[in-house]
Amino acid sequence: MKATGIVRRIDDLGRVVIPKEIRRTMRIREGDPLEIYTTKDGEVIFKKYSLLGGLEDFAAQFCDTLSRSTDFTAAVTDRDAIIAVAGVGKRELLGKTISEPLERIMEERRIWLWDSSEETVDACEGVNGFTAVVAAPILCEGDVLGLVLFLSTDSRAAGETEYKLAQTVAAFLGKNMEN
Repeated sequence: MKATGIVRRIDDLGRVVIPKEIRRTMRIREGDPLEIYTTKDGEVIFKKYSLLGGLEDFAAQFCDTLSRSTDFTAAVTDRDAIIAVAGVGKRELLGKTISEPLERIMEERRIWLWDSSEETVDACEGVNGFTAVVAAPILCEGDVLGLVLFLSTDSRAAGETEYKLAQTVAAFLGKNMEN
């Protein structure tokens, strides 16, 4: 654990303000769920809660099927990081933070297909060589939970098949989260 040197008081309603710098660094947005842990030493720990976190094995099976059906690396993300990957680069990508351009694509709430006339979109921060060619947002009751991605290592464009597969899997995962 890293000390920040920031001290906050609890108000009369039991609230604590998380400083803007920490929210920005940790990518905590308004409305994000936080899980609360306590330790025997009296520590209270806030951890970002991922609604898709419980679906990692399920998402990995989807990714494996998608990767085998196409010649692209398939991935599923939550709002912050890649939670499941199949295909080339699994070790390098799993658990890595998604890039800011992918965050913007996610917030647009529409399926994105890379066009070779556009700039490439890196999949992750700090991992080179993997670019997104399809990104489909996973929507559940109006909220964006993550993305279904097809990634390329050679800037090869995806087609209608990958577009429809990503759209279908994203819709299925979103619907599955409603139940």
